[in-house]
Amino acid sequence: MKQKDVLKKVWKYLEHYRMLILLSFLFSIAVVVLTLYVPILVGRAIDQIVETGVHFGPIKGYLFAIGVLVLITAVLQWVMNQINNKVTYHVVRDIRKEAFDKLQNLPLKYVDSHSYGEIVSRMITDVDQFADGLLMGFTQLFTGIVTILGTLIIMLTLNVGITCVVVVVTPLSLFVANFIATHTYTMFREQSVTRGEQTALIDEMIGNAKVVKAFGQEEEAIARFDEINDRLQKCSLKAIFYSSLTNPSTRFINSLVYAGVGLTGAFAVIGGKMTVGLLSSFLSYSNQYTKPFNDVSAVITELQNAIACAGRIFELIEEPSQIPDAEDAVVLSDAKGNVTAEHVYFSYTPEQQLIQDFNLQVQPGQNIAIVGPTGCGKTTIINLLMRFYDVNSGKICVDQTDIRDMTRKSLRSSYGMVLQETWLKSGTIRDNIKMGKPEATDEEMIEAAKAAYADPFIRRMPKGYDTVIGEDGGMLSQGQKQLLCISRIMLALPPMLILDEATSSIDTRTELKIQSAFTRLMEGRTSFIVAHRLSTIKDADLILVMKDGNIIEQGNHEQLLAKKGFYAQLYTS
Repeated sequence: MKQKDVLKKVWKYLEHYRMLILLSFLFSIAVVVLTLYVPILVGRAIDQIVETGVHFGPIKGYLFAIGVLVLITAVLQWVMNQINNKVTYHVVRDIRKEAFDKLQNLPLKYVDSHSYGEIVSRMITDVDQFADGLLMGFTQLFTGIVTILGTLIIMLTLNVGITCVVVVVTPLSLFVANFIATHTYTMFREQSVTRGEQTALIDEMIGNAKVVKAFGQEEEAIARFDEINDRLQKCSLKAIFYSSLTNPSTRFINSLVYAGVGLTGAFAVIGGKMTVGLLSSFLSYSNQYTKPFNDVSAVITELQNAIACAGRIFELIEEPSQIPDAEDAVVLSDAKGNVTAEHVYFSYTPEQQLIQDFNLQVQPGQNIAIVGPTGCGKTTIINLLMRFYDVNSGKICVDQTDIRDMTRKSLRSSYGMVLQETWLKSGTIRDNIKMGKPEATDEEMIEAAKAAYADPFIRRMPKGYDTVIGEDGGMLSQGQKQLLCISRIMLALPPMLILDEATSSIDTRTELKIQSAFTRLMEGRTSFIVAHRLSTIKDADLILVMKDGNIIEQGNHEQLLAKKGFYAQLYTS
């Protein structure tokens, strides 16, 4: 994303707070005016001393006025900083909220194709870096620009000749700052991208620490981290080195300006064209005139980093959202469970075909088992049924209505899913079970847990159903996590079920009990069962045998065994 495009997008967020920005600008003008008036009073006090000698009486009025101005300036500066902080963190809040909202509306294709750590890096680190740059811009940029203009006007009224010396030399400072800033943007962007890689690796290693240790991959993980860390070090050093040239370069030019003012001013004093106090004021103004160039150049450098980070977060915000529900989308309620698929074609990537001419007819209340070798498309069928992905062509219908013509929320709330991979949030066990039905009573929740055979181990926990568990279940075993997920479905009682290796992590004795509970749960409900252990789906009404994205056989257990085809080979093997 180009730099100017990023700036335009930033301004759209700032427009919501233009009154506060205007107020901050007015305060910065007031601060600068009061600050610039102090050297005039100092110069007058010096001239007073030159004329009458060192007597406190004549100059105490000047000292009192200077003290009052400094106090008022400090108060105005504090108020201005408060406004700047408010604008900055409101803008950052708006951007982060929009980014998180976008994340909820992104198609799963985006989440599946980007590492979680890289997305987290954009949401957290990049936004924080942008906030730092924006705050510095508000704090120093406004005041710096107003100071430059204010000092220039005052110096012109005092002495045009010396002012020309200042004006002729200072453009060099701007040229140097601009040259360095334009060359550091790409370096800061590379730094931001590499930092995202590092965050992604750290997130991956922490989330899969047991796997890393089990397979002795610690050294490999360290080597990968060191490689990314070295690249981050190099690009960070380049970005910081080149950006750090700005300040000393502009300071050198500013010193030339100060020397030029001092020299020409000294000759003016000797020639009687200027008083010593006025020269003192002029030297102060030359410092105040050149110092903002240092501040502005530092701000510009920091803004390069901020803009690079903002560009990455805007790229996330501008990712195409999932196709929204149509305005006349049907709300699926009291689903009967009639599911059909007609000539469905689907692939995750255009160059690799997966589901081809898939057809299916499921009657309400039927139990459908989907079997086949790894990679044949079993989970993909589930993704399509839930509309996590839309079909490339063909259609899938529930109760004779194309699922693309109904709201996603009503479609997905009509299904209950128990997957091999469990998901639990940080919170109490009660919160996790009631997730699918928040309005359920405690009695209903406990009955659901008993039906899932989770109640005994829950009651053995320190606070029972009020026990707080950490992210993804914390210290619970994989089997206990799965029992909680099954309890969630037992409580929600949706009209249709999807069970994808729902008992894979449960001991055999408990699994037999769960299977009997599922049998009762599936009565009268359309159910899709994905299983690798064929013994678990022998009682299914219809078994779909998939291979390479196609249904090659279908029928019940006895019919398929009698065919002595691919299913029979799988079963007997």
